[in-house]
Amino acid sequence: MKKFTETLFWKIIKNKYFIVVFVFLLIIVALDENNLLVIRSLHKDVEQLEYAIDTMHQGIRQDSLQAERLMYNLDTIERYGRENYYMKRKNEDVFVVVEEEEE
Repeated sequence: MKKFTETLFWKIIKNKYFIVVFVFLLIIVALDENNLLVIRSLHKDVEQLEYAIDTMHQGIRQDSLQAERLMYNLDTIERYGRENYYMKRKNEDVFVVVEEEEE
C-alpha cells in the first residue's frame, strides 16, 4: 500500500505550478477587491439600470405623444381634463368610482 505522500494526488498538489495557479485563482475569485463575485454583482446592477433606462425612455415617448395630442386636439384636451382633474360641464354631475383592493 502506498503512502499518502507517494500518491499522484499529493504529487500534483505539491507541484509549484499548481500552487501558484491555485493561489492566483483564489485571489481572483474571492480575495481581491475586484473579485469575480463583485464583478458579477455589478453586472447584475448594470442590467437592472439598463432596464430602468429603457422603461424611462418608453415613458418619455408616451408622454411626448400625449403632449402632442393635447397641443392640437381640443377633444383630447377635454377628455384629459375630465379623466385626470374631474372637470365637468355646466349642469353635469361627475361620479368618481374607486375600486378597493382585495386582501
